[in-house]
Amino acid sequence: MAILVYAEHDNASLKKATLNTIAAAQEIGGDIHVLVAGLNCQAAADEAAKATGVSKVLLEDNAAYEYQLAENLALLVTDLAGDYSHILAPATTNGKNFLPRVAALLDVSMISEISKVVDANTFERPIYAGNATATVKTSEDKILVTVRTTAFDAVAAEGGSATVETLSNVQESGKSSFVSEELASSDRPELTSADIVVSGGRALANGENFTKYIEPLADKLGAAVGASRAAVDAGYVPNDMQVGQTGKIVAPQLYIAAGISGAIQHLAGMKDSKVIVAINNDPEAPIASVADYFLEGDLYDVLPELTSKL
Repeated sequence: MAILVYAEHDNASLKKATLNTIAAAQEIGGDIHVLVAGLNCQAAADEAAKATGVSKVLLEDNAAYEYQLAENLALLVTDLAGDYSHILAPATTNGKNFLPRVAALLDVSMISEISKVVDANTFERPIYAGNATATVKTSEDKILVTVRTTAFDAVAAEGGSATVETLSNVQESGKSSFVSEELASSDRPELTSADIVVSGGRALANGENFTKYIEPLADKLGAAVGASRAAVDAGYVPNDMQVGQTGKIVAPQLYIAAGISGAIQHLAGMKDSKVIVAINNDPEAPIASVADYFLEGDLYDVLPELTSKL
């Protein structure tokens, strides 16, 4: 039984989500092959070859895959599917975009955002915003799965010695083309892969207070900055900072929530964090139920004092 893992990368380097997905593949069991599709992405393929547990890396280096267009990726993965019992992808924007297309082309069902591997055919996945867990068993010949990467500890990035095989079966649909992209630039870590996240909520009242109270603490800790949906909807910060069911799912080593009450939608995106610290003046706030440490106090007093002590 061989497993194909789709590699998340930026053409220059591998993203951590790939290592989490490889960890899920290891729990299924079998030879693990990693597909790196992009343009000038040899470095990412070499990086994937060093990951623990990988036996082979498939490199498809072509302009058709430079921007990870779902239509082209789906055709490529479908073409490779015959050799694999399982196809896994991280539950990222890319993974959620192309893998359902592969399922449609193969005429099989797929299982989304697994959080646990029970056996090769049975998986757990969160439902109802993480308030319940469904156990799903499939009898499909080809098992297609997206992986909630925060639920699996990443495999070691070094230690493997897989072979890299270059492919030449370019699949281009001709139905879509890349137009442009605008990337938010920041000196802080990426929100979904940061070890520490400092998030603010509606209690901050405006964007200036994010700059004044949240960002100095994040900079001291080398942390990413997040926000609740309420803060994003109010226009305090851009929506790429939103943590929650309809935002980004994070599971850092330390999550600090300031002025966030803890609506179900927000908790679904951060409750897998290793240590959760909540700062709130309401001891009955829902976030207290998941916090490891709850500090009752006014964030306008607590945050400057905490920042000054670091």
